[in-house]
Amino acid sequence: MQTSSWVPLFPDSASTFSWQVDALYAYLILISVAFTIPIVVAIFFFAIKYREREKYATPEEMHGSIVLETVWSIIPFVISMTIFLGGAIVYYEQYRVPDDAMDVYVVGKQWMWKIQHGTGQREINELHVPVGRKVKLTMTTEDVLHDFSIPAFRTKADVVPGRYTYMWFEATKPGKYHLYCAEYCGLNHSGMGGWVYVMEQRDFDNWLAGNVSGQTPVEQGKDLFQNKLGCASCHAGGADQRGAKLEGIFNKDVKLVGGATVKADEAYIRNSILNPSAQVVEGYQPIMPTFKGQVTEEQLVSLVAYIKSLSGDTSPTSQSQAAAPAANTSAANTVAPAKPAANANK
Repeated sequence: MQTSSWVPLFPDSASTFSWQVDALYAYLILISVAFTIPIVVAIFFFAIKYREREKYATPEEMHGSIVLETVWSIIPFVISMTIFLGGAIVYYEQYRVPDDAMDVYVVGKQWMWKIQHGTGQREINELHVPVGRKVKLTMTTEDVLHDFSIPAFRTKADVVPGRYTYMWFEATKPGKYHLYCAEYCGLNHSGMGGWVYVMEQRDFDNWLAGNVSGQTPVEQGKDLFQNKLGCASCHAGGADQRGAKLEGIFNKDVKLVGGATVKADEAYIRNSILNPSAQVVEGYQPIMPTFKGQVTEEQLVSLVAYIKSLSGDTSPTSQSQAAAPAANTSAANTVAPAKPAANANK
């Protein structure tokens, strides 16, 4: 377990794919050493052997070697391809988010990490997760570019203004691990760090029960949608509905004015709230006002969570079944939030 305030040369290896990253780096180091030492030795050897012995000497003419040229073409090619394949495998494992991962939502802000679990528990600069469970982070930022980095898990991802980025991991052993911002984000960048607490499932359930939140992201999104923002006046359905139907649209293809088609994913929903006239659903008029500047990133996350719940999205969230009652959650509330409410024009 890593408890010091600095990162050692080789941090703990505590995720399912951390050994793959270590193996790839070890391979790169081995190749570097295997080439660097002979090259340096050869430089000194030839510098001495072929040093100038007489002025204006005419060296012996040398001819090329097909065998030598073939060998020094094939060997670098094989090495380059193995590095490429190793990197591709590691990238595939790290950034292909599993469908059964529980959801946690992260909003970066100068200079802190604001984190919310699917059952509503909130944390600042801390993240509690159970050991042996896949965890998906849906991340965005309120201001500048940040980077969410957990060295012990060998994973990191940029957190970009105006969009959502994703990261996942599965911790393999309980412990306390450093969390950093790995992208310079301002004067107090070095202070934007925290801890990831990996706990046994029972301890995690107890932690959830002792940190009950008032509302889950889905409940918060529902309150914004139906009451505070007035989205229901256009999208609630019925004969007078002026906005596009939201039930059942998540991750489905939506036909737009002009004939184009777009998938109604989290990014689409977010854009529909902030820039509703950009992608208007076929059959509807561009009458929805923009909510840019009226909702925060955290509210956008909650709105997206609620809209996803309207499609019956019940993907696993950050809690176990045992903890669900204590956290006052339900299948509908375990929806993964991510972005803002849908376009009234859509």
